[in-house]
Amino acid sequence: MTDGERTGAVGGAVAAGGMSVELPLWKAISYFRVLALCYALLRYLDAYLHFLHPVAGWIFLGALTLWTLASTRAFAGPQRCTWYVLGTDLTLAVTGIVMSGLTDDPVRISHGAPTLPTIWAAGTVLGFAGKGGWRWAAAAGSVIGVANILGHGGLTGDNIHNIMLLMVAGCAIGYVIELARASEATLTRALQVEAATRERERLSRDIHDGVLQVLALVQRRGAELAARPAEGGGRPADGHPGGGREGGDADFAELGRLAGEQERALRALMAGGPIPGQRPPRCGAEEPQDLTALLGGYADERITLSAPGSPVLLPARAAGELAAAVGAAVDNVRRHAGERARAWILVEEEPQTVTVSIRDDGPGFAPGRLGEAERAGRLGVSQSIRGRLLDLGGTAELYSAPGEGVEVELRVPRKGSDDRSADD
Repeated sequence: MTDGERTGAVGGAVAAGGMSVELPLWKAISYFRVLALCYALLRYLDAYLHFLHPVAGWIFLGALTLWTLASTRAFAGPQRCTWYVLGTDLTLAVTGIVMSGLTDDPVRISHGAPTLPTIWAAGTVLGFAGKGGWRWAAAAGSVIGVANILGHGGLTGDNIHNIMLLMVAGCAIGYVIELARASEATLTRALQVEAATRERERLSRDIHDGVLQVLALVQRRGAELAARPAEGGGRPADGHPGGGREGGDADFAELGRLAGEQERALRALMAGGPIPGQRPPRCGAEEPQDLTALLGGYADERITLSAPGSPVLLPARAAGELAAAVGAAVDNVRRHAGERARAWILVEEEPQTVTVSIRDDGPGFAPGRLGEAERAGRLGVSQSIRGRLLDLGGTAELYSAPGEGVEVELRVPRKGSDDRSADD
C-alpha cells in the first residue's frame, strides 16, 4: 500500500480536482447527529416525569447538546474528525446508555423504553465508519451493543433488534466509504498517468520541432559541405566563385550556433525549466491572436497562403499551437515532397471552428506509411500535428495517395480550445 493509499484508508481521500465522494456522506452524518439530538430531547421531554431521577437525565442531555454542537464542524470531514473526537463521542453514548438503566423506571426498561441518547448513538457508529471503514464501525457498534445488554435491559429481543440494525447500517456505510476511497485513488492515479503522458507528448513535440529538425539540418548541410571540395575540382570550398574558405566557415558557424541553441533547449526541457527564448505561459485569460499573422512566416516562393481579409482571432495558446502544427506540415512538404513541389495553405473561418488546410503537389505516400513511420520512432505527424490538435480539442486529418500529393486538414473549435490548458 502506497503512502497515498494509506492516507486514504485512514483519513479520507480527496479526488483530483478537489472533489470527494465521501464528503457528502460526512455532511449527512453531521446533520444526522443534530437531528438525532433533537429527537432525543423531544422523547425525554415527553417521558422525563416517569424517570426515577429526571434531573440526572436533563444534566446528561445538556452535556450531550453542548458536545454535539461543539463537534459539528469536526464531523464535516475525516481530517477534522480525529480519533480523540470519536473516542469522546463513544464515551458519551455509552455513558448515556448506562445512565438510562440507572435513572429510568425498571418497568419501562423491561417494556422496551429507549435510552437517553436513543438513535444519537448511531451517529457515533457512523463516525467510526467514515473514519476507519466497516471494521471500526463494527467495533464501535459492538461496544454500544454490550452497553445496551449490560446496562439497559439485558439480552432482550428489542436490544438484539436495535444492535443488528446499528451494526448493519454502520458496516454498510463503512464499506461504501472504503469503496469510494479506492475509486478516488484509482481515478487520481489514472489522471496522473494521463497528465504524465500529455507532458511526454508535449516534450516530444518540442524536441521534434527543435532538436530533431536541427539535427536533420546538420546531417544534410554537413553532407553537402563535405561533398563540395570534391565537386569543385579545386574551386573554393563553398562551391561558389569567390566563396573560399570563409563561406564554409560561415556555414559551419551557423550550424554550430543552431546546435548550441538546441542543446540549451534540450537541457532546459530535461531539467523541467523554461525553454531559452520561449515566452512563459501567462496565467488567466489570454488576449486573442491573429492566426493569419502567425502563418504569414511560412509563405515563400513555394508556399502560398490564402486567408480571409479580416484577422482570424483565436486564443493565444490555440493560435500558437495551430500555427506550430501548420509549420510541422509545411516542413514535411519541404523535406519530403521534392525541391520543385509547391504547397498551398488555406485558412477558413467559420462561426464555431477555424479550419486550416495544407495541400501539396508532391509524390504523396502509400496507405499505411504513417503507421510505419510512427513505429519507427518518427513522430512528426502523430505528435507535432495530431497531438497538438488533440490537446486543443480539435482534429487533424491527412489524405494522400501515391502521385496525388498530400492534404492535411486541421480543425480547431473557437470556444473551449484553451480550456484544456488549465490542466497543463
